[in-house]
Amino acid sequence: MSGAEALGPTELDKEEERRLYREEMAIARKYIGPFPVVMALWCFSNLLCWFALWPLVIFDVIPLWAGFLIATANVALCYLPSHEAQHSNYANPGTPLRWLNELIGYVSTIPLVLPFKIARYTHMRHHKHTNDPKLDPDYEVIAPTWQQAVFKTIRRMQPGFPNSYGQVLTDNADDPAAKRAGLEGMVQSLTYWGILCTLAWSGYALEAAFLWWMPRLLGNIYISLFLSWWPHHPMKEMGRYRNTRSFSHKFGNLVAFGMEDHIIHHLHPGMPLNRNKAAFRELRPILEARRCRLEDH
Repeated sequence: MSGAEALGPTELDKEEERRLYREEMAIARKYIGPFPVVMALWCFSNLLCWFALWPLVIFDVIPLWAGFLIATANVALCYLPSHEAQHSNYANPGTPLRWLNELIGYVSTIPLVLPFKIARYTHMRHHKHTNDPKLDPDYEVIAPTWQQAVFKTIRRMQPGFPNSYGQVLTDNADDPAAKRAGLEGMVQSLTYWGILCTLAWSGYALEAAFLWWMPRLLGNIYISLFLSWWPHHPMKEMGRYRNTRSFSHKFGNLVAFGMEDHIIHHLHPGMPLNRNKAAFRELRPILEARRCRLEDH
């Protein structure tokens, strides 16, 4: 009798579990570690492009409508480099480049006006409680269709609508990290509105509206749709291998911000976004054996 034949069904399942885990980690380690140069360049090139729009539009080098389109793209693109910093993918605490990790986290989302500490604090809870109706800060995006998800995001941005991120900070008011995140959020929000009012008072109301205010609204909708709703829909399962999915978007992975392989991010958050596609291709047999939600077919 062989060793495998001597094992019962439960032991065989456990042995298979260990084998799959070892293979998964061996593959994942190949894509985790090297500094994510692409994501760092993405942060600073996108931010510099957005800053450059202001003098280009104000001095009539490019028309306002063109600036508006580019600014909207800049806002939509600004979150993902900061997302890498939330996971310390540029540098871990205590390492020489930790300052760069934090710098990217803070400056990348300036066009979005998303405070880095709030983003990190709430995003870590999203990973810990993915799809939990009570504990996942991103659960509010739930909707039957992507069109309804868009309309729901618009409603959530209206004054007086419950803010799930703010609720997380309130529920953890005794946590010093939550207090600091809330303070930084208040300062950044007041600074944003102060700059808009100053621009409007100075005669640049249209520039303020079409280079920042409106692009921010549209960028928020796009980010919410592709980074929260699409990868987790229908948000009914909470297991590590079932709480997100792979999918194919008809306009391609670039339009979907690389989220077609978001399942890889939830399994291995330390892996930079630009390596997820290659890792997914290599990990696919293991994901199939795990009965993950591979809906890209």
